[in-house]
Amino acid sequence: MNPTVFTPNDVRYPARLRERLGEHAPKTLTALGDPASLFQPKTALFCSVRCPGDAILGAYDTARRLRDEGVTVISGFHSPVEKECLRILLRGKQPIVICLARSMEKIRLPSAWRVALEAGRLLILSPLETRPRRPTVESARQRNELVAALADEILIIHATPGGEIHRLLELVDRWRIPQSKGKKWG
Repeated sequence: MNPTVFTPNDVRYPARLRERLGEHAPKTLTALGDPASLFQPKTALFCSVRCPGDAILGAYDTARRLRDEGVTVISGFHSPVEKECLRILLRGKQPIVICLARSMEKIRLPSAWRVALEAGRLLILSPLETRPRRPTVESARQRNELVAALADEILIIHATPGGEIHRLLELVDRWRIPQSKGKKWG
């Protein structure tokens, strides 16, 4: 399967990115999979790298509920808790959108991703054209902003005070994206 590249002039490029990110909207959006998920309601999942144990257990229960209720989840799935939530979500049948903090150039997909991609329920996005090949602090920030900008609702498993997810909440508040903070699902 070959990636598709959307520019802001393409009808498949989400208008919400231009609305929320303005001049900081990605100049291109590389997609692998069916872009139809971009036009469905999506819940963004975020969790800081450091996360307390009770929040971890709640996250796994939440991921199961999201999976069982068929909720389309969008995330970078990069922190340990996010990765485990992805593992749980991949066992379902609902759409999943993974946003990368790197380019898709020379990407190797895990077998579980390939299965979901071939089933037409996984979309992989990257706002980065050719670099970096590995996530950086800046590319992770761009990825998180992309995830939030595309979301209809935000679910924060845990945000370390002063951390990147905590800073992202300022944008989420400005964009008036509803936050569930786990209460809806927990």
